[in-house]
Amino acid sequence: MDFDVGARLRAIREMHGLSQRELAKRAGVSNASVSLIEQNRSSPSVGSLKKVLDGIPMSLADFFSMEQAPREQVFFRAEELAVISDGPIRYAQVGRDLGSRALQIIHERYEPGADTGQSMLRHASEEGGVVLRGKLEVTVGDQRRVLGPGDAYYFNSRLPHRFRTVGDEVCEVVSACTPPSF
Repeated sequence: MDFDVGARLRAIREMHGLSQRELAKRAGVSNASVSLIEQNRSSPSVGSLKKVLDGIPMSLADFFSMEQAPREQVFFRAEELAVISDGPIRYAQVGRDLGSRALQIIHERYEPGADTGQSMLRHASEEGGVVLRGKLEVTVGDQRRVLGPGDAYYFNSRLPHRFRTVGDEVCEVVSACTPPSF
C-alpha cells in the first residue's frame, strides 16, 4: 500500500488549524515547499519533512504511525439507506450513525391511509420536506394543508404536527430534520 505523504501532511496541518503559509513560517521553509509536498509534486527528504513537522510540532514517528481517519461515506445506494421504520409508514434514512451529524435526511413512504396517529408529534428540531408523489395532509398546530407532488413544508417541530396520506395512491416524501430527531 502506498503512503500518501502529501495527503497526510495536509490532513494533519488542517487538523491543527494551520494554513500552508502559517506552517511554512513556523517551520522556516517556503510556502511553495509545503504546497509542493501536499500536492505530491515534491518528495521531501527525511530531513526536509522533519523540518516541516517541527512547525506543528510532530515527530516523524507520529506522522507515519498516526492512524488515518476512515473516509466518511458520501454516496448511498437505495439499498444502503438505513430503514428506521417499516410498515404502513416507511422511513429510510441517509446514513446510519447520526450521532455527530447535524442533519437527518429521510426518504418517507406512506401507504394509502397511513397516518402518524391521532396524537400530535413534537420534538426539538426543525423539519422540512418535498412531496415527490401522492398526496399528504400535513397538520402543524392549527394549520392543515393537503400537499401534492412538488409541494413542500418547513416548520419548527416543537409545534404539534402530524402527517396522513390522502387518496388511494402511495405518497413519497424526501424530508430533512435538524438536529436529527430519531
